[in-house]
Amino acid sequence: MNAYKQLPPGSTIGIIGNGQLGRMTALAAARLGYMCHVFGPGEDSPAEQVAHKATVADYDDRDALIAFADACDVVTFEFENIPHESVQLLTEHVDVRPGWNCLHLSQDRLIEKTFINECGIATAPFKGVDSLADLEKAVDELGRPSILKTTRMGYDGKGQALIRPETDLATAYESMANAPSVLEGFVDFQREISVVVARSACGQWTAFEPAENIHVDGILDTSTVPAHIPDGLIEEAVRIAVTLAEKMEIIGLVAVEMFHTKDDQLIVNEVAPRPHNSGHWTQDACYSDQFEQFVRAVCGLPLGSVERRNDLVMKNLIGFDVEKWPDYLNEPNAKLHLYGKASTRRGRKMGHVNLVYPLGELPKE
Repeated sequence: MNAYKQLPPGSTIGIIGNGQLGRMTALAAARLGYMCHVFGPGEDSPAEQVAHKATVADYDDRDALIAFADACDVVTFEFENIPHESVQLLTEHVDVRPGWNCLHLSQDRLIEKTFINECGIATAPFKGVDSLADLEKAVDELGRPSILKTTRMGYDGKGQALIRPETDLATAYESMANAPSVLEGFVDFQREISVVVARSACGQWTAFEPAENIHVDGILDTSTVPAHIPDGLIEEAVRIAVTLAEKMEIIGLVAVEMFHTKDDQLIVNEVAPRPHNSGHWTQDACYSDQFEQFVRAVCGLPLGSVERRNDLVMKNLIGFDVEKWPDYLNEPNAKLHLYGKASTRRGRKMGHVNLVYPLGELPKE
């Protein structure tokens, strides 16, 4: 498939990963007449329940990857931490969108932050850490409080240690299991926001408006639109996100998380080249949600309208919060989205509910 060829309905989209993001992508693809083939370990996964076909295999299973690639017309992914060798193998057999460069950037926090700065966009100050001596020097430069994070594989608050005034640095470093890490300076922020951008193979882009996000214990709790930020910062947030999408040459989606600081600046925290939890509000507020835009982009279709029709609060159902699902079904403005996960445990994302309000009628905090 060349860069600008449209994949017609009836084609097969391969999705590396079989969790809830793959599930919701497959549902959006089906509405447009596409089939999805999902790939990942574990039987009866959320995506497998709704996909046309599933391959159950490890992400480094070469034979399974080749057979999967040969059965798909295009391949994308629902998470970043895919082995480099596996992505390279897939690209020898099928178009992978977005490509390896986007994965490479987003898999390593140090590479990602360096790239963002090279694009002329601000991040928190940071220093690479490969030893206890590195950490001690970095803390001397960046001060306390600061946050130590592994460069790879951390998500939802995992792989992080807050460096407080009283924190023992040796203990903090040991908590990273000697993994390459990055120390980030503390950002004094008012709120957290995110912007999801869709970009197609021909360079067309659309940006959903910023959502205001609240995290609890490192996990996203709620996303609210409209965000409580000045109009000028809305425009600046979109500009930053679109700039990164274009510099990364994204074909698909990228979510850009930012801090709105107390002096009204925007600082990029991280990027994710895929559908994002903070974009779930779009499912019940926009003409084309993030999952439909994702499908349109990777298949070379024109992108849809991202105009917002409602105000909305997205609430994640974490762990045993999901047991409240009957209550939400009794709420006339609640749209419930459950992920079909077989077991519930603390900290696990089990679903989300979108609380929909007419424009201008979002409840006061």
